Amino acid sequence: MSELAILQAVRLKGRLDAAAAAICTGLTEDAAATGLTELLDRELVKGGPAYRITPGGREHLVALVMAERAAVDQDALRAAYNEFDAVNHALKEVITAWQMRDADTPNDHTDADYDAAVLTRLHQVDALFGPVLDRVLTSVARLSPYRPRFANALARVDAGDTTFVARPITDSYHTVWFEFHEELIGLLGLSRAEEAAAGRAL
Repeated sequence: MSELAILQAVRLKGRLDAAAAAICTGLTEDAAATGLTELLDRELVKGGPAYRITPGGREHLVALVMAERAAVDQDALRAAYNEFDAVNHALKEVITAWQMRDADTPNDHTDADYDAAVLTRLHQVDALFGPVLDRVLTSVARLSPYRPRFANALARVDAGDTTFVARPITDSYHTVWFEFHEELIGLLGLSRAEEAAAGRAL
């Protein structure tokens, strides 16, 4: 499972080191470093200390995800995904509100009351998401590191670091959400293009 978890983390992040791999997988940093070295030796990743997935690594990852998919209760996961879809739409609205005051006006974050209202909505979405996350983790235990990652992002926001709302290069709430959605898409045998066409992509 660690092989799958690490390779998936490398794919989703694009480039990551052992510390980031540990956060994404729930492994210790030493275990993540060892796993990355083993994948490097097998030419499934390249680089270092920040690693990227190779074409061979992508092919191997597809096979690993397919094997995991076959072992997952697809009916249960599909039911959870249908619930996730409604919360996903709510989060899209929150992120849009965080970035834009209206269709033509970017949010410059100088209005503290406006930002506070958006962050309240983010907490409301997180509360709705909690039970959905629980159901997904019942079906796919490998995804359990997402719980502390969401909690950390929200805690950082509450502590005043609002880059953890949606900044792409951090483990922000929006970034973690995107990666979680990617996991569900793969486990259900869907594609990002299909989900975007259906209006479900974030």
